[in-house]
Amino acid sequence: MSQDHVRQNEEQVQRLLDQSYNLLKQRQIDRAAELIERALSVDFDSAEVVTSLKYVNFWKDRQATADTIGEQFERAEYLTGQWRLFHSFVDRVGERSEKCLYAIRHHVFGQALDHYLKLYDESGGAESELLLRLGRCYKGMGEYDRALEYLEQAAAGRRDDPQTLAELADCYALVNEVQKSKAFFREAFFIGAGAIDLQVLESEMISRLVEKVRELGFESPALEEWIPVYGVLYGVFTVKRELRSIEYGKLKQSIYALEREYSDTRQSNSAAQARLFNRYFWLIDHYVNTHEDQSKIDEVLLKIRSVDSRIYHQYTN
Repeated sequence: MSQDHVRQNEEQVQRLLDQSYNLLKQRQIDRAAELIERALSVDFDSAEVVTSLKYVNFWKDRQATADTIGEQFERAEYLTGQWRLFHSFVDRVGERSEKCLYAIRHHVFGQALDHYLKLYDESGGAESELLLRLGRCYKGMGEYDRALEYLEQAAAGRRDDPQTLAELADCYALVNEVQKSKAFFREAFFIGAGAIDLQVLESEMISRLVEKVRELGFESPALEEWIPVYGVLYGVFTVKRELRSIEYGKLKQSIYALEREYSDTRQSNSAAQARLFNRYFWLIDHYVNTHEDQSKIDEVLLKIRSVDSRIYHQYTN
């Protein structure tokens, strides 16, 4: 085959792929699949074509199911739920097609967004759960400023919900509001690390931290609990605040309960151990911010050392 013919084939394949990606953004998945299959007939060795076809076939099946769901909320929930499964599918495929992934994001989250927006208009826009979902869809489509509008509203009504705070933190990181991101991530993982869905978090800041903690050998559900610990040790969760008196009281009670739980189990690297470290760190920060006597800080440091000397040395060095 001549060089000219090879080049012509490559150009034809790229045109077909670009057209298919545009069709995906317009939510015409069947037509997009046809063009990718045509591209495959031109070059069946193209990694991008093969990968894109796998992605699109995954969603063709899901789209057929979604189209049978009558209720708007349930259909949107189905689509966004399948997106979580798609993460694992992409990992199994191995070779990535970023352009196709971007187009599929618009295909999936654009549909879900339409359904949620209709419900939002019907409800008057007051429900925090719906605001969170709208923010998640805009974030999924890369419209981060619009996502922030809804996520900030959602967080205002759900200050104690770790998932909402984590997604707000994630979006702040994506628009380079680093200080706000660190503050909300730290808050979210303190309130309830185990309740945070790591798969919906996309920012490089949190993704790198999660990967580093995973490399240490932690897996869910312990993984989520160790993230705030190493977030402090690795200098990621650095934005700290003074606790209100009622929060301080709850923190002390929580520490007492966790100390009893840990003394009963004594499981190395357990989730209980991680939660205990997380709370010790918050207590020390509170003492520093309120200018408490050094002896109180030293007392907590000794507790950290007694649980795990390696964590103590990492924290104090």
